[in-house]
Amino acid sequence: MGQAVTDNHTMNRFELAVGNQTVYADYRRNGRTLVISYVEAPPSLRGTGAAGRLMEGVMEAARAEGLKIVPLCSYAAMWMRRNRQDDLLA
Repeated sequence: MGQAVTDNHTMNRFELAVGNQTVYADYRRNGRTLVISYVEAPPSLRGTGAAGRLMEGVMEAARAEGLKIVPLCSYAAMWMRRNRQDDLLA
């Protein structure tokens, strides 16, 4: 695997490069809260686990910065519930 999730501050999104494609999660910061508004994976990466790997990286970043998360995106909310990330919910 070895892919790293990066925080693209300029575009306000976390990104995971997979080959020549990018899975991303748009966000905005509101104090100590990270509001995830949208998660997108190119059609060819859907069902491959790429978005899940992205979300794992987002959770790691939030923990490292001491942030809480508001998942407005239905995928992000579902992923957090399924993966028991309740401690990060704002």
